[in-house]
Amino acid sequence: MDKLRKDDADSFKRLISEKENRKLKALAENKRAEWFGLGMFGMIGWSVAVPTFLGTIGGIWLDKNYPQSFSWTLTCLISGLLAGCLIAWNWVIKQD
Repeated sequence: MDKLRKDDADSFKRLISEKENRKLKALAENKRAEWFGLGMFGMIGWSVAVPTFLGTIGGIWLDKNYPQSFSWTLTCLISGLLAGCLIAWNWVIKQD
């Protein structure tokens, strides 16, 4: 009878230990997922902001050096924004 109780106690301890390990693993993965989400949010922001900024700077330079009847700044700003959105979109697709 004592051996049966000891086996039951050992299996109970093993069961509790397995559940604890699963819970700790899930908590660690959840924290990683939060940081991954924040990192992705930042990467997407920079992927859009940098080409937009560079397009705007290039457009200002073109407006000063090669004036036209249209605005180079606006044209390059929109082009940079579209390029940034495409870069971010491709990056998100690769992460999935």
